[in-house]
Amino acid sequence: MKLNKKDILEALKTITAPGEGQNMVDSGAVTNVVTFGDEVIVDITIKNPSLQAKKKTEVEILQTIHKEVYEKAKIKVNIKVEAPAKPVVNEIKGEPIPGIQNIVAVASGKGGVGKSTVTANLAVTLSKMGFKVGVLDADVYGPSIPIMFDVANERPLSVNIDGKSKMKPVENYGVKVLSIGFFTRPDQAVIWRGPMASKALNQMIFDADWGELDFLLLDLPPGTGDIHLSIMQAMPITGAVVVSTPQNVALADAKKGVAMFQQDSINVPVLGIIENMAYFTPAELPENKYYIFGQEGAKNLAEDLEVPFLGEVPLVQSIREAGDVGRPAALQTATPTEEAFEDITRNVVQEVVNRNKSLPATEAIKITTMAGCSAVKK
Repeated sequence: MKLNKKDILEALKTITAPGEGQNMVDSGAVTNVVTFGDEVIVDITIKNPSLQAKKKTEVEILQTIHKEVYEKAKIKVNIKVEAPAKPVVNEIKGEPIPGIQNIVAVASGKGGVGKSTVTANLAVTLSKMGFKVGVLDADVYGPSIPIMFDVANERPLSVNIDGKSKMKPVENYGVKVLSIGFFTRPDQAVIWRGPMASKALNQMIFDADWGELDFLLLDLPPGTGDIHLSIMQAMPITGAVVVSTPQNVALADAKKGVAMFQQDSINVPVLGIIENMAYFTPAELPENKYYIFGQEGAKNLAEDLEVPFLGEVPLVQSIREAGDVGRPAALQTATPTEEAFEDITRNVVQEVVNRNKSLPATEAIKITTMAGCSAVKK
């Protein structure tokens, strides 16, 4: 018997496609039907990837064609699975902290890439732009923010807020700072297991009088471990910035850092990647660029991972010297370093604005000023 394609399609209209409200022909699940004498090939695409759904679909097609068209038909069913893409959900985790509008985590896959330096310079640049800024040094085992803000010898004061005793962050350059470094001696190693470190961080987060902040920057420790998970469970992270050098070793770890934030169980939006130590420029030859660690590695990684590239910071001696003496290089005026950090900071602010547009305006993520999106007036 010679089978007719039209008869086959009419028969298949009596079957409902898995996960569809319509029959498998009208829903578009049947993509092709080919007949050769008493042979028929049916190509169908379903959205349910389970083995049970595929088997059920194949059996229903065989039984229906044999019953409705020709009982001795030789049938081949080709099933393709196209699971629907998961909707992108920008989640806000943790309890909102009253008064803090945006919380941005600054992370890196490995140590030594200048993450704390970038955090400190982002903070002071945001402050120069008119934002209210705080920095939480979450690098429990290697706190360096107190040195970079020239407050290593300071100690947070205790203040009474609504009958509760809270820590008042140390302030310098218009930035409020808290760090575990304020509570340990300079020569004292912090030898804590994960739960103890997490408890200390929670105290600095929730038992502190941060006041009104547009941005709270979190200087996270290197890697992907207990501290990161505790922070993301406790706080409503607006987004994360990943810092890397152009070197392949650093890029491999930065890729893991991005992947951590993008995991389904974490799902913190990655605002972008910053390339630190992008090139060396000697002070006596400011136009020269020497790519010591490779060229545009972090920029290429950002393109590969489809996340924004926020900018590059040169390897300049004055940045290191400024950090060591506790006056971030971004406080300099009319220098390439200041310009680099201003460009990066504007990009970070713009990405925060873009990210917040995809969520309802809540007190945890609402931006109160757009000063950072325009050029800084000198």
